[in-house]
Amino acid sequence: MQRVRLSSQQAPVHKLGDSQITLSPKFRVGVIQSSLLNPSPEFESSLQCEPLIPGLPDDIALNCLLRVPVQSHAACKAVCKRWHLLLGNKERFFTRRKELGFKDPWLFVFSFHKCTGKIQWQVLDLINFSWHTIPAMPCKHKVCPHGFRCVSVAHDGTLFVCGGMVSDVDFPLDLVLKYEMQKNRWTVMNRMITARSFFASGVIEGMIYVAGGNSSDLFELDSAEVLDPVKGNWRRIANMGTNMASYDAAVLDGKLLVTEGWLWPFFFSPRGQIYDPRTDKWENMAFGLREGWTGSSVVVYGRLFVVSDLERMKLKVYDAESDSWETIEGSPLPEQISKPFAVNAWDCKIYVVGRNLHVVVGHISRLQQKGICEKKWGFSVRWHVVDPPDSFCDLTPSSSQVLFA
Repeated sequence: MQRVRLSSQQAPVHKLGDSQITLSPKFRVGVIQSSLLNPSPEFESSLQCEPLIPGLPDDIALNCLLRVPVQSHAACKAVCKRWHLLLGNKERFFTRRKELGFKDPWLFVFSFHKCTGKIQWQVLDLINFSWHTIPAMPCKHKVCPHGFRCVSVAHDGTLFVCGGMVSDVDFPLDLVLKYEMQKNRWTVMNRMITARSFFASGVIEGMIYVAGGNSSDLFELDSAEVLDPVKGNWRRIANMGTNMASYDAAVLDGKLLVTEGWLWPFFFSPRGQIYDPRTDKWENMAFGLREGWTGSSVVVYGRLFVVSDLERMKLKVYDAESDSWETIEGSPLPEQISKPFAVNAWDCKIYVVGRNLHVVVGHISRLQQKGICEKKWGFSVRWHVVDPPDSFCDLTPSSSQVLFA
């Protein structure tokens, strides 16, 4: 197991970009503009005679500058006006990166202060392992952080925060917020058809699905709906057939898997539902799948993995052929990771964020099992730890999402 140490002295938390919004009780957005961050075409053209890097063509120089880590931008802006113009505006910076096809992963962690309940978004650069902040999420209520559901359209660099619950009255919300990494700002989207908290969510082919959850008076819902992020419209889809609040959800083979999960005391076996958007139908989850789903899930190599709340927090994988779960090779979660934790994945890596925002990265390897047909794979995991700044000692994770920019 490897460890990467990031202390508050060695790795201060940086702003991902200058805050671009001011909030009022009605979520009005105020954009701060200046002649330098929003230059006129005449101003830009006047700088073209000034090379980005002396001795290099501008296209090569730009290719180099767009690889500069975000935490170095403040120092680099002082080099010249053209560097200030490029690096001083994060919308311009990330737009140019997108134009040239650069896609680096960032881990967005939805966290809250364990004493005050105040929500914070902390962002980990997964290439340089440095932490950053983004503008505050525009939410005027005192909310229960666990009641929200967060999903992302990773390669578009956007994430969505849906629903939630007003903490002092247990009243569900129909709020929908969108964060765009390219613009480093939040916008308020069209509200959900039904207010809900503690529900299932997932993204299938760019469409955002939500299902079940709690309504007012903690009554469980069976309704479901889908958002087209481009058009901004919600529409109803088939009801689940059973009233259910979600423990966890995953998207696998183009379907939304929703599990009620094991909750103490274990009086009832958990329920599970699977939605197929191609047929707009729900079906019951296989017995072994729902019985063994005892933690937070991710999909890697087209297989469903769970970081188990039980079984010494080992990682296990579901085998659809035998309708059973198998514990994979490797050690359990490192001791720094304590519950509650949030889980996400990218490529062949699993990111687990624990209390105080300790992060462990699990590298998943596929193993050909001897004496078994070629299509049968085993898996192993190797962990390394990313310790957080000391200032995160009172933060608890609620969700995590990987975005690319």
